[in-house]
Amino acid sequence: GVDGQNWYMNGAVCISTKLGAPELMKKLLAIEADMGRVRKEKWEARIIDLDILLYSDEIIHEKGLSVPHPLMSERRFVMAPMVDLAPDLLCPLRGKTMIELLAEIPANEQAIEPVKE
Repeated sequence: GVDGQNWYMNGAVCISTKLGAPELMKKLLAIEADMGRVRKEKWEARIIDLDILLYSDEIIHEKGLSVPHPLMSERRFVMAPMVDLAPDLLCPLRGKTMIELLAEIPANEQAIEPVKE
């Protein structure tokens, strides 16, 4: 959403939790704050950004929390790691797999570079 920012690392993880989505989001925001993130402007450069992309097959629209993440299927830097993790996982909102959603984003639209091990 912003031009002129430095490159950054992005990744995706799959976790199991007994927390509900709102409680999990509070924990993620606390981790960001503990690491020094201060929210000033939308889409500013930041030290860390933790999001809930999917929460099982739930569709959630609450103040401060939308799941599936509303922009995930528009971002190659989100969808590429999601495909690495779970290519056949179905998006409950769009009814498409992660690999199908990634295929809809033009490859030349957003540059991503896999991290070499």
